[in-house]
Amino acid sequence: MPNPRTSEPDAIDAALHACASGDPALFAPVYDSLAPAAYGTALGVLRDPDHAAEVTQEVMVEVWQTAARFDPSRGSARTWVVTLARRRAVDRVRSEQARRTRDQKDTDQKGAGGEYDVVAEHVEQRLEAAGVRRCLGSLTDTQRDAVMRAYYGDRTYREVAEDLGASLPTVKSRIRDGLIRLRNCLGVDHG
Repeated sequence: MPNPRTSEPDAIDAALHACASGDPALFAPVYDSLAPAAYGTALGVLRDPDHAAEVTQEVMVEVWQTAARFDPSRGSARTWVVTLARRRAVDRVRSEQARRTRDQKDTDQKGAGGEYDVVAEHVEQRLEAAGVRRCLGSLTDTQRDAVMRAYYGDRTYREVAEDLGASLPTVKSRIRDGLIRLRNCLGVDHG
């Protein structure tokens, strides 16, 4: 005698209960019937098709692995799967928000490491200044005087020439030669 026809929700509930035995063939109709509901629920929460597909896959694996926990007295298989999908999607949203917050905090801390960076920059400037002073000492008196007037005195080549009572070409040569020696002394690559 054939079984009396049951409603579709009852059939899905029965199929889910039956697949608790671990038979993949019994899970196929459950998957086909319930995965769209899981996807729709996840998409409604996440608003991202890729994340919704991932959540759906995770939910359906969970359904397969925990089918024995399904209790038809507490609700239909569809309700159970939709509940699992909603919870998992909300967890995904929270996880993504926590990740974004951590990333922003890391970015803010790296950008706000001001005191350490200020100290390091100050030390670097002092070392560079000490190196420049040392290298200025390696110049001839005339080169050093011309370079100091031009770069530290903010004077033009012509003004330096007038200050020193020297010709413009001579002052240009002294400054050029002095800068070459400074560059070599400081180890600056002139590319």
